[in-house]
Amino acid sequence: MLLTQLLLAAGIPLLACAQNVVDLSGKQWTVTNPQRNVSAPGSLPSHVHLDLYNAGLIPDPYYGTNEIDLRWIAWSNWTYTSKPIKGLSDKAESSWLVFDGLDTFATVKLCGQVVGTANNQFRQWKYDVSDVLKSCKSDPVISIDFGSAPVIANSIANQPGQETWPAGVQISYEFENRWFIRKEQSDFAWDWGPAFSPTGPWKPAYVVQFEPDDGLYVLNTDIDIHREGQINHLPADQTKPWVVNASIDFLGSLPKGASLNIDIKDLQNKSSIASGRLSDITTKSGTITGTTIVDANTPKLWWPNGLGEQNLYYITVTVVDSKNKTLATVTKRSGFRTIILNQTNITDAQLALGIAPGANWHFEVNGHEFYAKGSNFIPPDAFWPRVTEARMNKLFESIVSGNQNMLRVWSSGAYLPDFIYDIADERGVLLWSEFEFSDALYPVDDDFLENVAAEVLYQVRRLNHHPSLALWAGGNELESLELPTAKREDPEGYSKYLAEYEKLFISLILPIVYENTRSISYTPTSTGNGYTKIDFSLPVPMVERYDNIIPGGYYADSDYYLYDTSIAFDMSNYPVNRFANEFGFQSMPSVHTWRQAVAEKDLQFNNSVILHHNHHYPPGSLSLNTTNSSRGMGEMTTAVEGYYPVPFKTDPVANFSAWCLATQRFQADLYKTEIQFYRRGSGRPERQLGSLYWQLEDIWQAPTWAGIEYDGRWKVLHYVAKDIYQPVIVAPFWNSSTGELNVTVISDLWESVSGTVNLTWYNYDGEPLSKNATSSVPFHVGPLNTTDILVTNIKDISVPDTKNAVLILSLEASGHLPNSESAVQFTHENYFTPVYTNEAKLVDPGLKLTFNKSTQKFVVEATKGVSLYTWLDYPAGIVGFFDENSFLLVPGKPKEIGFTLLDGKFNGSWAEAVTVQSIWDQSVSD
Repeated sequence: MLLTQLLLAAGIPLLACAQNVVDLSGKQWTVTNPQRNVSAPGSLPSHVHLDLYNAGLIPDPYYGTNEIDLRWIAWSNWTYTSKPIKGLSDKAESSWLVFDGLDTFATVKLCGQVVGTANNQFRQWKYDVSDVLKSCKSDPVISIDFGSAPVIANSIANQPGQETWPAGVQISYEFENRWFIRKEQSDFAWDWGPAFSPTGPWKPAYVVQFEPDDGLYVLNTDIDIHREGQINHLPADQTKPWVVNASIDFLGSLPKGASLNIDIKDLQNKSSIASGRLSDITTKSGTITGTTIVDANTPKLWWPNGLGEQNLYYITVTVVDSKNKTLATVTKRSGFRTIILNQTNITDAQLALGIAPGANWHFEVNGHEFYAKGSNFIPPDAFWPRVTEARMNKLFESIVSGNQNMLRVWSSGAYLPDFIYDIADERGVLLWSEFEFSDALYPVDDDFLENVAAEVLYQVRRLNHHPSLALWAGGNELESLELPTAKREDPEGYSKYLAEYEKLFISLILPIVYENTRSISYTPTSTGNGYTKIDFSLPVPMVERYDNIIPGGYYADSDYYLYDTSIAFDMSNYPVNRFANEFGFQSMPSVHTWRQAVAEKDLQFNNSVILHHNHHYPPGSLSLNTTNSSRGMGEMTTAVEGYYPVPFKTDPVANFSAWCLATQRFQADLYKTEIQFYRRGSGRPERQLGSLYWQLEDIWQAPTWAGIEYDGRWKVLHYVAKDIYQPVIVAPFWNSSTGELNVTVISDLWESVSGTVNLTWYNYDGEPLSKNATSSVPFHVGPLNTTDILVTNIKDISVPDTKNAVLILSLEASGHLPNSESAVQFTHENYFTPVYTNEAKLVDPGLKLTFNKSTQKFVVEATKGVSLYTWLDYPAGIVGFFDENSFLLVPGKPKEIGFTLLDGKFNGSWAEAVTVQSIWDQSVSD
């Protein structure tokens, strides 16, 4: 249910005000481009591409090569014109136009008169139209003239004396000069997405009118919940009471003596845990703020997924005058938790535990360090008005089912709408959030800084009440990529670029964050070595460590990609550090997804349409040359050829489908190896406490790093990540060069856990090997730690034929999940093969698939031999996921698999269309 509906059902107002508010949303608009004689029905919120598509004037922007064919839309100017506005008051003393978002360069007119301009996609814009409305001689009509963002970006770049940077620093994908404008940077393309550069009124808009004594209109609300004495970047004292700071930005006149009341109710609206008048009331132009104290142990804590319950509260704040008359009321849903990014120096106590020197780099929730498991969230669509609450609920069902507790909301997309944070609040998914700057250095002229300051202020205040908000980061890869590139390309000018970076991301943004929240940490960059001190008396208040590290110490999080597939599984290449925030490799989506955007005749691996959808590697300009994307296709090809049976189907579409699945298998194997490696680091000197792979989901139908395809279908990766993100796992670590083999139990529980791991060797016929057939190893692993249960070398194991052997690892344990008193039985199964499957003596496993109509579950069984990479596939027309997929089967041990439907409807024959295959089928011709 929508949060708004929940609030209304509970009798709690979301916003209350007496003034006249006219919602401008709907289809009462027209979008035009006089230069091309284009006119179509428009809507708000919307983008031009969507309105033209809905009117039948352009084809599906995602289909075929339409990204290229429709570039004329981005190069054009567009005007949205309303029908005469109905419902306006003729008694209003003052009137305002409020736009929650305009994308991006806009001139707003009312009754033919210019009332304001906009130049930032991420700001809320308000215009006083009192005099214009009073003098309007005809029916009031609003028009919004949108300028072409690529044209304007190029114009700004070509201004005399404009900022320049060394060659290679500013990364262009298709359209250029994105860093000069405050628009979604990936609208100009990225290496996983298209370059549509959409424009339009992409968020809701309103006319707000005040008659005498009409109270206030709430523009934005900042509710900050923190422990008493808490400082953003330091662990909080969990025994201290809670401080609730409420701050409201408004339109209207605040009378002298105005104050704030608060009421905090549990989610079921049964009782108040705090109510009354706020203290320490302060007012400034357009804002009123106050504070209250809540007993330390009264609220139930909010916890991330897998660590406890997501306890939430309704917080109602009312602005009242000196006679206690209500001027405005706003209700937000929030939770009580502390969350910090701990980058403090390693202590003597930590050193005594075997943790290497340096600094911490991990998250702590409610005073507990935990292992962050998840992925990176990119824009789920090139056109944000298509991103609905229903669609995001389905995506978060997949996230939580995939055992993830954190997403890194990458820049440079767009700041997520509140409803996505609401869903994350409900589902316990922490959102590491970033300001919209990525893979570039940015100008620092006064106008640019002023624009950014307003953007940051609005977004920090808007989102601060969400308990899922985990961090603010200044931008992506700024210290790990951009500054080193500038230093390499222009060492003499490096001090200038460094100073400009610090001016924007530290001296400007950091104080704004700290002034508006005590509960959220800030880091200037996604990947870096942290800071040495924070001192607001300094011109640059956060002193970054940069390269000032000691040998043998660990300080940072890591960002790692390796496209030489010949050494993909060589773990000596993987970064050893405190946290992994990006890593991965691309794969193809399924043939089902390709059919949404590509004609049947084009379903060939290196077809030109496929190549145009592949943006790895990007052209770097508006060139139509696909040489770079061919390199990316080549990487996927060599990955499959190096480790797996090569698909060779006689039917070309079947062969294409087999290749798509094969690339997904490599991708999943690589991520599995890395995640296991990083998780093992939790018990090693680096004390590694997080892995967020690149990336969660797709923006369109294309080869990307995603684990979930555009329509929500899971790739092999998401199934494998779900498995390897379980709380207690057993994992093999093999050095193919030396033969060294370790088997490790890894736990991210907060208490010790004990159990056994059974190790059984089979040949591919499914027969236990006579020697070393089965052994049972007991284990005990400490809180958030690891333990090796086998340290050996493959040459010391009596395996008759390494090409005909597979070691199956089965874990069983009993323990407690965090904040749970009930014992849980943990199981996990993994396996190890001494050779890659392109060398293995695979056999036909004789897979058998049946559907039990009474249980609505599938039963899959191997009847002839071991089945590796057992893969269930469902037909087009529905979207959902199996309980388990891409698993191993041995004869005599069938699996029962359920299916969760996310979208579409089951028909009577859908189960009959579900298929099963294994790695053996990959190279078998039809």
